[in-house]
Amino acid sequence: MIRLERSAYEVVSAGRSLWVEADAALGSRWGEVVPHLPGVLPGGVRPRVGPGAALLPSGVSRGDARRLLNAHLHLLHLAYGTLCLHAVALRFPADGRVVVLLGGHGAGKSLVALALVRRGWRVLAGDVALVDLSDPERGFRVLGGTAAFLARRAPTLRWFPDLALPPSGGERVDLGHLPGLRESPMATAGPVTVAAVVDVDGDPVAGAGMVEVLDEHTAATVWWRASGHLLERILDDSAVVLCQFEDGPASSHRQNRVRALAGALPLHAVWGAPDAIADRVQDLADSSTPAQSLEVR
Repeated sequence: MIRLERSAYEVVSAGRSLWVEADAALGSRWGEVVPHLPGVLPGGVRPRVGPGAALLPSGVSRGDARRLLNAHLHLLHLAYGTLCLHAVALRFPADGRVVVLLGGHGAGKSLVALALVRRGWRVLAGDVALVDLSDPERGFRVLGGTAAFLARRAPTLRWFPDLALPPSGGERVDLGHLPGLRESPMATAGPVTVAAVVDVDGDPVAGAGMVEVLDEHTAATVWWRASGHLLERILDDSAVVLCQFEDGPASSHRQNRVRALAGALPLHAVWGAPDAIADRVQDLADSSTPAQSLEVR
């Protein structure tokens, strides 16, 4: 049996450290993994001495390494009162306001984000956003998120033909290279002013966009599902169920955060064409003030 050499690493996510033990060979693939870890900058993974608290199995694939690391990051941030939300977050550079776009896979979060970028917004988190609720006096803020900004090629070509994407290739394309898309990771984000569940209508003439405010129970359910995103994964090479990483006390803690979030900030449902949704989100941001008080237990 060949024994692979093991190494230890420090993964720094939004200033918080996760100690990891893995095959030494995995270090050569960190560059492909890091863009999918929330709050981790390219230089946020470094060797360290000593055993790791998070153990990655020998020979783990790149995909499973990412999934396991994200499950551990979910727990790390939850302990600090921060949720890892399946969402795209954008910042308005002029005043630091932040909007958070939620929705399932294929709902059109990236398309709406592209439309908002054309209105002066910049992407803080491309798929998973770190939303912090630890300071009730300051409301809640986005501490960072995943750097990768993936979009489906066909819908992006349809709604934004001027981006001149290659018509062939994989189903998903990383648009993080587009000029003016991303906000600097050093930028200080202001409080979230708008949270919206988006649903892009396939009709090019989908009208001016429709908006409704979800009731608090429905909103809490949406936040709950979004905050468990990193645990709802099946590993390729293991029977481990990631949701089992979160024990009863941690689950209860997350539920309290979710309920406080749902009670503090209206959650809007917005549907239509990407530009129509972006217009509605912009209007909501211009007329909203961030939640300033959260009762978090």
